[in-house]
Amino acid sequence: MSEDVYPRLKAYEGQAAAVAAVGKDPVNEPMIRHWCEAMGDTHPAYQGPDAVAPPTMLQAWTMGGLSGHTDRSAAYDELFALLDGAGYTSVVATDCEQEYLRPLRPGDRITFDAVIESVSERKTTKLGTGHFVTTRMDVRVAGRLAGTHRFRILKYAPAARKPKETEHRRPRPVINRDNAGFWDGVAAHKLLIQRCGGCRTLRFPWLPGCNGCGSQKWDTVEAGGEGTVYSYVVMHHPRFPAFAPPYAVALIELAEGVRMVSNVVGVPYDKVRIGMPVRLEFQCVEPGLELPVFRVEGEG
Repeated sequence: MSEDVYPRLKAYEGQAAAVAAVGKDPVNEPMIRHWCEAMGDTHPAYQGPDAVAPPTMLQAWTMGGLSGHTDRSAAYDELFALLDGAGYTSVVATDCEQEYLRPLRPGDRITFDAVIESVSERKTTKLGTGHFVTTRMDVRVAGRLAGTHRFRILKYAPAARKPKETEHRRPRPVINRDNAGFWDGVAAHKLLIQRCGGCRTLRFPWLPGCNGCGSQKWDTVEAGGEGTVYSYVVMHHPRFPAFAPPYAVALIELAEGVRMVSNVVGVPYDKVRIGMPVRLEFQCVEPGLELPVFRVEGEG
């Protein structure tokens, strides 16, 4: 793979990927309901005759489904073909950014323009070597800009597989600016719960803003460590080399009222039961990896 391809990739910056494309469906209540049920979001603004769509659904109204969009320009396909031809045949979505300018309501008809905003120089990642491609989509209703969605992917050539002795390590948590404080707490043997600086609602997992009042201010409270098994599943398949099934994965309801996914320890997997009282402890599952788990009260 040669760097000679980069000037050709760079030439696609600024080219349109879609012009005045039309969303396949108008903003509608069934899709809003399905989204809210999947996200567990019960905010009243998304219900009733004056409902608005959750802002995070912005991209959903532009998706082409399995059949895709017929009004997409050739530039994006040409760019992908050029990357494939240069050996960057794998793809992974890396991140997205959204900006919301006005609410969307049932009945709104969506149009959107998409542009290839940037193609990075060749980068080397743990996945492999390739180029980051960022696409910007401007979403409109009746000609007025409603929001902007930036979507970034990595087109890459997979790195050589690691030696087998390193493949059986547990996956490491993805730590970013929104959850770094939680993992700092784990390192100090503290289970920290976010508390909204506006409405004071506790929330878990960690989020950059409050689902209830929208405030981006927050502080933390330390969980006392008591909880109960709210629900659980027993994992048999698929088999991951770093894990030894069967094992129980539980949804723990903490005494503070929030819930988190973790493992139950101290009893066999087939003895875990809903309503079982548990207590927090921190367990070193591998060198350099410590996790919060929950031990059945009275065991161990």
